[in-house]
Amino acid sequence: MDKFIKESINSEIVKINNLIIFIKPLVDLSKFIEPEQKEIIIIAMAIHSFYTGIEKIGLLYFESIKNIPRDNQWHKALLNKMFSENHNNIGLIRQGLRENIENYLAFRHLVRNLYCTDLKWDKMKILVENLEDTWEMIKSDFEHFFKGEYQ
Repeated sequence: MDKFIKESINSEIVKINNLIIFIKPLVDLSKFIEPEQKEIIIIAMAIHSFYTGIEKIGLLYFESIKNIPRDNQWHKALLNKMFSENHNNIGLIRQGLRENIENYLAFRHLVRNLYCTDLKWDKMKILVENLEDTWEMIKSDFEHFFKGEYQ
């Protein structure tokens, strides 16, 4: 993997880390008090950005090996590729996270296709509660996957 791709992947990881830090006060508060609509919108955009960052990392990797999905459902195809065995017989992300991450993809689709004032906290709450732990597991998987690439 060339230096530019490595740096770009590292940059995306840093951006997602910063996003998690930025949104943490709202996430922590939401454990005790249901957020107001404006806070729900901010959290929804953060979740959207979170999933988009994960996708960007996948795109960077698959672009580097000339294996980007090109069909009409490329978001789902890319996610499937991220779970497939790619390097050292492992996927970019462990299979055990599939359902969880698919929920973030579905939410990303939802956010892009409705008015932000129609967002409902009860539909987002589980994603918000799992955000930090999910990221730590995904980040660990990325680090494990790319370890051989970075050596």
